[in-house]
Amino acid sequence: MRARNWLFELALGARMSVAGGRAGWFRLGLIAVGVGLGVAVLLGAATVPAAMAASNARTDARAIDGYQDLPRADDTMLTSHFTTRFEGWSISGELLQPEGSHPPVPPGVSSIPGPGRMVVSPALARLLDDPANGLLRDRWDAEVAGVIGAEGLSGPAELFFYLGTDTLSTEHDGRIREFGTPGAIVRDPVPMFVLLTLVGMVVLLIPVMVFMAAAVRFGDEARDRRLAAVRLVGADAATTRRIAAGETLAGAVLGLLIGAGLWVGEILLAHRWGTGALSFYLADLRPVPSLVVLIVIAVPVVAVAVTLSAMRRVVVEPLGVTRMSTPVRRRLWWRLLLPTAGVVLLWPLYRGIDEHSAGYEIQVVAGMAALLTGIALLLPWQVEAVVGRLGAGGSPAWQLAVRRLQFDSGTAIRAVSGIAVSVAGVIAMQGIVTGIESLYTRSSASAPVRYGVAVLPGSSLPDRSWTAALDATPGVHDYRPLRIVRLDGATLRIGDCALLSQLAEVGECRDGDVFGLDGAVAGTTYRLGDTSWTSPATTRAVSRAEAEPTSGETLLITPGAMAGVAVQPDDTNFYVALDPGVPHAMEHLRNSVARLDLQAYLYSYGNDTVRAALAGMRDALLAGAIVLLVLIGASMVVNVVEQLRERRRVLAVLVAFGTRRRTLGGSVLYQVAVPVVLGMVLAVAVGSVLAGVLMTAVGAPLTVDWFGIGATSGIAAVVVLGTTAAGLPILWRLTRPGNLRSE
Repeated sequence: MRARNWLFELALGARMSVAGGRAGWFRLGLIAVGVGLGVAVLLGAATVPAAMAASNARTDARAIDGYQDLPRADDTMLTSHFTTRFEGWSISGELLQPEGSHPPVPPGVSSIPGPGRMVVSPALARLLDDPANGLLRDRWDAEVAGVIGAEGLSGPAELFFYLGTDTLSTEHDGRIREFGTPGAIVRDPVPMFVLLTLVGMVVLLIPVMVFMAAAVRFGDEARDRRLAAVRLVGADAATTRRIAAGETLAGAVLGLLIGAGLWVGEILLAHRWGTGALSFYLADLRPVPSLVVLIVIAVPVVAVAVTLSAMRRVVVEPLGVTRMSTPVRRRLWWRLLLPTAGVVLLWPLYRGIDEHSAGYEIQVVAGMAALLTGIALLLPWQVEAVVGRLGAGGSPAWQLAVRRLQFDSGTAIRAVSGIAVSVAGVIAMQGIVTGIESLYTRSSASAPVRYGVAVLPGSSLPDRSWTAALDATPGVHDYRPLRIVRLDGATLRIGDCALLSQLAEVGECRDGDVFGLDGAVAGTTYRLGDTSWTSPATTRAVSRAEAEPTSGETLLITPGAMAGVAVQPDDTNFYVALDPGVPHAMEHLRNSVARLDLQAYLYSYGNDTVRAALAGMRDALLAGAIVLLVLIGASMVVNVVEQLRERRRVLAVLVAFGTRRRTLGGSVLYQVAVPVVLGMVLAVAVGSVLAGVLMTAVGAPLTVDWFGIGATSGIAAVVVLGTTAAGLPILWRLTRPGNLRSE
């Protein structure tokens, strides 16, 4: 019976919200839009796991395990992976060479293309058809014989191909009998990029939850009159609170519908504008059903719970509604529990994370969520503690604002908490992006790089073939060979001084010098085939200046030091200096390398691709933060109006006694500015500490992104003060003499 009464009261409240006239509809719309924005974000997050699973399933179906020990047969095929770039696009594919009449066929392809023919993804076909991309069409010198179907691609924007060839060999390439070999793809994600993803999710979702909690607390004068009327006809205080919760419930349910509509727009945009690994077919973009059920149930329940909690401090009487309850001093100890738990969870990250770390994902998410949520709990206590110590001096506007905050600061803090949580999260995210970016720029910043591209051949072509190709490539200004001899426990790298000075901090260098890295010392004898060579007594220990991996001791040797010694290098790499005055010099080099050796690898010392991606991520993060801050700031307009409406009689009395409206407007701005400043201080402190922990976790150097901190904090302050100023016109209307009436 009791449950039936509660349902009736909630339904009555929902009905009253719809029948509340223009003001009621406006409040209902505000709640619905606020909740809808949050629901859209939650549904988007619920869609990511299913979309990634569908994409991974297709890439698993075409996976190649080229390390199998298989004999040649009628159903086997040689394969080799190929990657390249073109004007910022990343392109990958497989070289295929059948060994019999029944080779395996990859998903999405009807037959294996012959030598000089290729099948491509639709996105790559469009790229090749563009008249401006002639350099890309020349890269493979192959005819496009077909298009790969959707079942063979990770997504509609993937740039992928299969190229038929007859140049593969069992010495360098793998043999397969089927595609989609179990265990062929072992995903070992880079911890720093996993951490970036996790931090981004928390930074986005936690402020959204705070925003939703604030949205369901919007009120208006018409609702207060309705609640007073309900009390007048005999409803008790508990019944009145449940009716108020029913009004909020209607907005939450409508918000679910709005959120679903916004989510549809999200997936259409994701399908239309997704690129590379982040492109998905529409069929992939289905939220996880269990998460959808959780969102549909949790959002209305949380909306009702928040309203019931907020109504505990509201006194509803038959003659009106009062929110001015006796202030209760806020306690600190329980507010420290959540941020302390966050610090405890994040503290082990100081030891760093790597591919062997287990369970750090949950640890990071829980720790960040606890720490960021702790800001919303600490800020009310901080504001109360600071304003309680402010003296009575200052201008009348300042005195009015301080007295108001000392008496009741809860409404002013409510939206500022969301702003502070957002700023702290964005500062942490920007900090880790800046730290990771510094990992890719540190080596190039330590010394000028003359030879910016390294060509690592993948086949045993003679050096003269490479030198002839490089000599004929437009834009190649200079190049140097580096001959590599791999021995047991040591590596010899032979090149001239101009090149060795790029690989290590060799200082003064002359032909005949030898330099030791990683423990290599003078007087060590190395066996080179039928002869031997001993490092001279003049061998100098030097420090590494670039991050190219080596195994064991490494000697950097100028050609003069090995004069008369017959050396057969295991590999010869070519370090190339491009002429910046030649347009598309890098693309010309990629074409020359691909025509000579499809399995060769090009390494750019500038790391422009990674740095550009990180810079784009930082810009996107700042843009997303601005949007989120504007949304939260918009809710502050409603909060300011609500505060002014509650105090309309007091404000009208002040004006009647001669207080200037400018003074009242200044006091309103001060009431918001003080919590904003304190919130920004707390957000910058927590965000910077959190960024430092995350940088340490991924091994990035501790750096402070002053621009990001200043930009984010400044934007937040401008948004808050601007939206508050937008509510001041209501102040002039509420201070009219008519508001002195009391019924």
